[in-house]
Amino acid sequence: MLQPKLKSKVRCTDLDIGEVTKVVLDPLSHEISHIVVSMNGSGERQVAMGHVQAVTDDFVQLRAPSTDILALPPFRREDYVTTHEVEISHLEDNIHVTPGEVLVPLPELEKNVKRRAFFMNFTHVIGFLIGLPIAYPIVRFLMKPMYASFDNEWLNVGNVSKIKHDDVGVQFKYKKKVKEAYMPEYEVEKNVWVLRATSELLEKVYKDKDMDFHDAKGKTIWTNKKTIPYVAFSGKCPHLGCAFKWRQHKTLGQVFLCPCHLSIYDAAGKVLDGPAPRALDALPVRVSAGGDVEIIDMEFKAGTKSQIRIV
Repeated sequence: MLQPKLKSKVRCTDLDIGEVTKVVLDPLSHEISHIVVSMNGSGERQVAMGHVQAVTDDFVQLRAPSTDILALPPFRREDYVTTHEVEISHLEDNIHVTPGEVLVPLPELEKNVKRRAFFMNFTHVIGFLIGLPIAYPIVRFLMKPMYASFDNEWLNVGNVSKIKHDDVGVQFKYKKKVKEAYMPEYEVEKNVWVLRATSELLEKVYKDKDMDFHDAKGKTIWTNKKTIPYVAFSGKCPHLGCAFKWRQHKTLGQVFLCPCHLSIYDAAGKVLDGPAPRALDALPVRVSAGGDVEIIDMEFKAGTKSQIRIV
């Protein structure tokens, strides 16, 4: 029997039903196992070669009536790949059809992608669980600095004898040892501004209530009492973290002035002018009986309206 050719007319026992649009190749025998017939507007049907009675150069005769062929399931193109997509050795020796679509069934493993993906993911999970006991201590060590608690130790920055006048900013410089992640410990020079405040200035700073400071968990670590006449401000401008100075302004009098972008603050830390988004950051402060000034060194995120501690 001749092999069916693409575009060949297809006739059932009762009438012509369409033409051959594709042929399906058995990947093991390399023989045509089915023809795909376009049913004159009724979709495509896959017809086994067992239904073929005779084949000529341009004609295929079927053994069945048209009703039997129409009852076959519609052809599912997604179940097949072309012979261009798979390698079949010596194909040219076994099949001789005019150019067009020659199909082979999609392998079962390829058709069941969800099942294969499940087993692949399952293998990954098993590998992860096996490696977790080894990786966990390493990851924990690497991430530890990210979750280190804030340093809330008190630092001695000088003596109040340095302050000569009320409501005047006095800079206290100090050195602090810093340990960042896995870098060696090093020392940095920092500063804080301290004022001996009058009752009027204290009212502006505290607004008739004490000022609480909290740790990362929200627990109160210190309270600046509104009656204690000493106020300490972080030495970093809340705008972009620049260092500021206590200066005489020609119209505003004595103020804190940041030279970077000209933010201006009064002695109570309130913003008078410039781009600063919030007042100066007050720090926990206490003064011993001998006049030693101690602070808890805190740093806050620059450029935000709300005060967010970062160190």
